[in-house]
Amino acid sequence: MFGSLGKLVERQIKKAQAEGQLQGLEGEGAPLPDRSGEAQSDPAIAAGHRIMAQAGVLPEEFVIKKRLDEARKEYAELTDPEARKAKMSKIADLEMRYNMARDARRAFMR
Repeated sequence: MFGSLGKLVERQIKKAQAEGQLQGLEGEGAPLPDRSGEAQSDPAIAAGHRIMAQAGVLPEEFVIKKRLDEARKEYAELTDPEARKAKMSKIADLEMRYNMARDARRAFMR
């Protein structure tokens, strides 16, 4: 069955090429992106992440991680003890939220 399905797909591609439907597409002529890092991951998850990234959408876990990294950098630059204490409280809150989001994703993926 896969052989006949493959032939059907090839015919459809050749038909689309002949009709010019594959001309002027985004990225035409550019090299394919390096996705070697996705080789060991689930293809469906990798495709989902790629679609979300192209749409400019990030999972909550990634957004929180970015905010956490920024807060840690800001903390390192602070000298006032009160400001450092307030920033450490913010970091603790972000760490908790990040861990909850990560654990929720892991539980969902099982």
